[in-house]
Amino acid sequence: MARTPEKPSIWTDGKRPWDVENSQESLSQNQGAMLEKPISFYRFTQDQLAQYLQGLGKEKFRAQQLYRWVYDQGITDFEQMSNLSKDFRAGLKDQFNFELPEVVTHLKSEDKTEKILFKLYDGNTVEAVIIPSKERLTLCISSEVGCNMACTFCYTGKQKLKRRLFTDEIVGQFVKTEQLIAPQKITNIVFMGMGEPLDNPEAVFKTVEILHNPFGRNFSRKKVTISTSGLVPEMWRIMASHTLLAVSLNGYNDQSRSEIMPINKKYPLATLLHECQKYIQWSKEKVTFEYVLLKGVTDQVEHARQLYHLTKTISCKINIIPFNEHPGSDYQRPSLEQIERFQNELIKLGAHVLLRKTMGRDIYAACGQLTSAAALNKNL
Repeated sequence: MARTPEKPSIWTDGKRPWDVENSQESLSQNQGAMLEKPISFYRFTQDQLAQYLQGLGKEKFRAQQLYRWVYDQGITDFEQMSNLSKDFRAGLKDQFNFELPEVVTHLKSEDKTEKILFKLYDGNTVEAVIIPSKERLTLCISSEVGCNMACTFCYTGKQKLKRRLFTDEIVGQFVKTEQLIAPQKITNIVFMGMGEPLDNPEAVFKTVEILHNPFGRNFSRKKVTISTSGLVPEMWRIMASHTLLAVSLNGYNDQSRSEIMPINKKYPLATLLHECQKYIQWSKEKVTFEYVLLKGVTDQVEHARQLYHLTKTISCKINIIPFNEHPGSDYQRPSLEQIERFQNELIKLGAHVLLRKTMGRDIYAACGQLTSAAALNKNL
């Protein structure tokens, strides 16, 4: 059966969602250990791979063949790629490597959630979470070591940004996870792990393009959700990539949001919500608003009313997320009764609201609990 690509990843001015100035991933410059030959195969989009092979004097169509072997068949041994000539295969060994992030710990929750701590080439670590449900198997993936956004309710935000991940380190989380859970397959991806995805757009959107490629994993863009704290100037990239948008809202007005999310001081709610409207008009998709319930801070019935009036003109659904405790936090989780009162008030007003099922709290895998050190915590 022929594989038909979805809409192209391109914006109205011709930019691709991973186009950035001062690329940290230039394949033409040596930037240390990550770019010394052999180069990680998982860093190349198909177009980049075709150009690279052409520079070696090879045919561009070989990129499709390699993508099929590596992403569709899971074959990384060139000797097993039977439709490639011996001379071509021999020349590839010095060009590419297939190294993946190392699994340091693999924890399993009582509710079947799994958390993986990955060690990167430089010794830094990030976490990814496998979230099971009846109809899907979701991978929550990280894009940075730490985070610059400093949201006060988030464990990752306390770590501060150490560095942004390279494309192969994000793709590697996906590939390694599927190897670990084989023969199961990931059905959905959410960029809701460590880091602000739009603070690392090149690697994030190249990852989407690589996994979506119809000659490889053929992962639907509509099965990919990218969450942002509100980096408004970068949100066009989500529209251009034809992925789904989730916004970490967490406040019912500018004052409440600014107190827990410093980014709101730079891009206040009016600016953020206007950009959300543009996403809806462009994509014809709803926006998901994520709203963390902090006891006594964002969980009151009056807060629910203000949240409804803030979002009622926007085609959206609201995911309410009871706070998940972590070491050093000053916040508390509301009672079940208060969570229910908040949810019921939104329902009564007419909002499309879902209560996010808390999963993986016993292994620090729930929303807001990820950090480089969490899986090594002796208290787990």
